[in-house]
Amino acid sequence: MAQPIGFDNDKYIELQTARIRERIEKAGGKLYLEFGGKLFDDYHASRVLPGFEPDTKLRMLQSLADDAEIILAICANDIEHSKMRGDLGITYDEDLLRLMDVFQDLGFLVSSVVITQYRNQPAADSFRSRLDALGIRSYLHYPIENYPYDIDAIVSDEGYGRNEFIETSRPLVVVTAPGPGSGKMATCLSQLYHEHKRGVAAGYSKFETFPVWNLPLDHPVNIAYEAATLDLSDVNAIDPFHLEAYGETTVNYNRDIEIFPVLKAMMERIMGESPYLSPTDMGVNMAGLAICDDEVCRTAAKNEIVRRYFQTATEARRLGTGSELVSKAEMLMKKAAVDANLSPAHQAALAKEAESDGPAGAMMLPDGRVVTGKTSTLLGAASSVLINALKAQAGIDDETYIISDEALEPICRLRTEQLGHKNPRLHPREMLIALSTSSLSSPEAARAIQAAGELRGCDVYFSIIIPTDDEQLFRNLGINVCCEPKYEQHRFYQG
Repeated sequence: MAQPIGFDNDKYIELQTARIRERIEKAGGKLYLEFGGKLFDDYHASRVLPGFEPDTKLRMLQSLADDAEIILAICANDIEHSKMRGDLGITYDEDLLRLMDVFQDLGFLVSSVVITQYRNQPAADSFRSRLDALGIRSYLHYPIENYPYDIDAIVSDEGYGRNEFIETSRPLVVVTAPGPGSGKMATCLSQLYHEHKRGVAAGYSKFETFPVWNLPLDHPVNIAYEAATLDLSDVNAIDPFHLEAYGETTVNYNRDIEIFPVLKAMMERIMGESPYLSPTDMGVNMAGLAICDDEVCRTAAKNEIVRRYFQTATEARRLGTGSELVSKAEMLMKKAAVDANLSPAHQAALAKEAESDGPAGAMMLPDGRVVTGKTSTLLGAASSVLINALKAQAGIDDETYIISDEALEPICRLRTEQLGHKNPRLHPREMLIALSTSSLSSPEAARAIQAAGELRGCDVYFSIIIPTDDEQLFRNLGINVCCEPKYEQHRFYQG
């Protein structure tokens, strides 16, 4: 059964593309477009707006590819401190190179990299040397004292003027980054300063998806955005500048609202006047106009709010810090009128644990069925629930064994005799290898493997915190993982 659609992806691409072309024209032929959020792999948007594809933004940009080039920004401090992308498990500098490959493979011109907040950090110097060796142009942008409030210092030859001007050649310059805090906005404004000093008409806009400005403040989709950015302390709010200028109630978030007077003053200093009367004006965000089933999006967003609660609570348990973020996540659940038991899979996992007296899990399949799994002699809870879900989705009877002894035995022996594990229980990755081996002779095993793609977007809940490697495997399969914030046993080291 296909999952319900609440968002018209094609309409969104059409509306967003038209608005960007309009902004380029209004800017005088050149637009610096800051991309907020992820340019691709936007799984948050696809979860709360069913029908939104993770690569939608890229597909939209591909229609503008001949007019566009991309600048990638990265903060020198993030390089120095090896800041990680939690969803991918790689550092920002490695992710920047990954992004370059993706963009170039899709036919985009990636013109250069800008290293922001540069203070002679040794790791930043090493990364720049690496870029040079790869034939990638890079530029340096420097810290400005009292940024962003000292307008006179910022909009001067000692402020933005000190930054290296990034050479570009196309009408649309997309400025994006591996993650937040990389200096995208400052890069755009610095470029505006240099362009106008050279007599080139250029403008600035911000590509956004969340919060959705024309949805109510307390709409679950907008609450889910707050839940996704707890660590950034983003709070949705009514845009007072837009209300005053147009008499229209719109939603923005606190950081853009707080910085807007300063940003407006900068643009007035650079361009003579600001083209925008509010932070909502600045954004290019047509997502709200592409929602085709509000109830579907509300339901999806509520589930996302609960997922974010479990992720926050699990992370706090792992690190021993972050209780205040857990409290905020609980507050957002109350605001959305949901609780931790929203998904039947959560209650099923806890019930299975109580019944089996051991760690357990449960997954909700696309058709609404809930499949459980428990810890056994050969399979851990994560492996058990995954194989049971594959069998159920493939229409294979629960009692049918689809992994052969010939596939299991050598892996179990390797675990205990060679790798030093105390028990032979297989993790999901090992279980899938055994299943793949079994598929050589078992049609049922082959059918189960084929069913893996059908589990994308499903939710799985576990009664304990599972290992991070297991969690990552589920994410690689597109399955949303939630764990009860507790460990199977009290140990100081949890691998």
